[in-house]
Amino acid sequence: MTVGPGRRLQAIAKLTVSIRLAVSALVLAAILLTAALSSLLWWRTAEAASRQLASTINEQIVAAVRKEVSAIVDEARAAHTAIRTLFLQNVLDTREADKREFVFLSQLQSQATISWVAFGWPDGSFFAAHKLGDRRLEMMEISLTDHPGERRVDEYDVVPGDIEFANRRFEPADFRVADQAWFKAGLSADDPQWFRVTHHATGERPSIAFAGPIDVYQERQGVLAVIIEYTRLARFLSQLEVGRTGTAFIVDGSGELVAAPDKDADELHPARGDTALLPLARAALDQAGEAGRKEAWRSRLTSGGATYEVALTPLPFPGWSLATVIPEAEFLGPVETTLHRLILGLAIGAVLAALASAMLARSVIAAPLSRVVGELRHVEAFALEQVRRHPSRLKEIASLSGAIAEMAAGLSAFRKFIPADLVRGLLRQGVEAKPGGSIQELSVMFIDIAGFTGLSERLGDRVVPLLSRYLDLTSEIIVANGGTIDKFIGDAVMAFWGAPQPQGDHAPRCCRAALACRRAIDESGLVDDLGQPLQIRIGINSGRMLVGNIGSELRLNYTVLGDAVNVASRLEGANKSYGTQILIGAATERLARGTVVTREVDSIAVYGREEGLSVHELIGMVSEMAVGSTGWIADYERGLAAYRARRFADALADFEAVLKQRGDDRPAELMRDRCRRLAAAAPDVSWRPVAALASK
Repeated sequence: MTVGPGRRLQAIAKLTVSIRLAVSALVLAAILLTAALSSLLWWRTAEAASRQLASTINEQIVAAVRKEVSAIVDEARAAHTAIRTLFLQNVLDTREADKREFVFLSQLQSQATISWVAFGWPDGSFFAAHKLGDRRLEMMEISLTDHPGERRVDEYDVVPGDIEFANRRFEPADFRVADQAWFKAGLSADDPQWFRVTHHATGERPSIAFAGPIDVYQERQGVLAVIIEYTRLARFLSQLEVGRTGTAFIVDGSGELVAAPDKDADELHPARGDTALLPLARAALDQAGEAGRKEAWRSRLTSGGATYEVALTPLPFPGWSLATVIPEAEFLGPVETTLHRLILGLAIGAVLAALASAMLARSVIAAPLSRVVGELRHVEAFALEQVRRHPSRLKEIASLSGAIAEMAAGLSAFRKFIPADLVRGLLRQGVEAKPGGSIQELSVMFIDIAGFTGLSERLGDRVVPLLSRYLDLTSEIIVANGGTIDKFIGDAVMAFWGAPQPQGDHAPRCCRAALACRRAIDESGLVDDLGQPLQIRIGINSGRMLVGNIGSELRLNYTVLGDAVNVASRLEGANKSYGTQILIGAATERLARGTVVTREVDSIAVYGREEGLSVHELIGMVSEMAVGSTGWIADYERGLAAYRARRFADALADFEAVLKQRGDDRPAELMRDRCRRLAAAAPDVSWRPVAALASK
């Protein structure tokens, strides 16, 4: 039997169902998902409680360590003050050996964390009391007059409430207190200060020392130091409970280990604590940066497949931080076990319903929506001619497909915009495809190949691959740094920053892109027909300019216009006169100051303008420059200031200094020659320190 068109349409209409009906089929799965979400909420709550417990434990550890470090610092200061007072009040003379020994030993006995009390005389003699663990003490003296080259050592046994002399010995000594930083600084200082000490009379022992001068009757008697060895901190850390397998470290600002837990560490036994988790503490210190050195900082780090809670807390000693590393499994393990059991029970009951719901959703909703999404991808790529309508049994999806096709037809008007990524940005901001614009502060860049006219004449059509490679490199870098490529004019590239997406740092971004372009061309190996490396020239300027859709109703170009744009173009050409590669305007230098290294080259009057413009050469980014590599810039700018002040002889000397440092510096050579001419024939009163560029 033949079915007519009307009956076929009626049959299709009967097969079309509402999307609400399809969603109803997923209710069963939603019920099961609700149970799963409840389990997830329980997990999150338990996890939060466990993390709070870990945080509480960490706070208790931090409080204990901060208290101990404060006590150590205070004990060292108190011991230093007490002994210094005895000397200042003339109760004790620095040369009274018996009294001195008694005072020094009493300080070691009374202050549990102090390892050394040492004194150095201006003549290089040295005397110290030193702990040997908890049960022995030693007094040592190195005299440059009595027994030179030897060290006298008296050992004492610590007994309850007293000490007993054990033995005396003499042994060779190569320790010189005059070589110690704490002694040298103390002799010339007014007040005591903290030092990091490694070398002692008994060998290498990492320590800190509170050292300062001792003056009696305004005469410098020597330097007194109270020293704490790191082993005392290691022993204290071993007493802390940081979970079952966690640990705590004290590190300095550079990530170097100060102390790790070791219950056996003392002045006789070097610290040999477990440092397996130390790399995590250092990684956290690097990740936190300056923030982790100024305030408490926490993070989750992964190592060897395990996750750890790492906390950094500044300690009351300059540059020190406490790092606690606790395996997450210690406080989340029981929670995970319970959750696994709960999930297993829910999974058994939900698997069949989930499979049924998935099959239904796939056939009725997912597959049609996937086809619609494919059409949206065509719209996103502006392949508008490929967009097609897709019939669907779901009314809403059928309507959506039709709406997308109609939208593609409407978006065809945006073909007038180039390039495509710019169009996408304009669409995201809702910019209409019609003439218009606004005045904004932006940064604009012009890039050109040096000597391209002659190069293209010599190569003919063979210049195309070279030009394509050059444009690829510069385009990728401009886009990667957030720039908008305006147009290509032969070998010239015009780009700008700050629009259509607002960029508060448009000037630093533009400078960074320029340096990256220069570096990429240098590293690309591109050469001209003579085998010479390809050279580019770049001009950058910032300022208020018109940005928007410029053109006619038939053809639009999203571009920038204005005097600031013209100046950037002139600066690109000015590179040829000064032998530079990247010149930037004064406004760009001001906006990027602090992030870039520049030198002011000259004041120029570009073609078409009479007033002088301050021109700067872009040297590099501050973060990428080696320390001490830019000293010549100060010489050049000092010479430029002298030149502008008509002190041509002084300016000539400064420019000569630059050439001695750099060897080949075209701006310095130009200024040197200019100063020679002006010094030989002084200019009249109408002379201005502005160089006029005769060409564009």
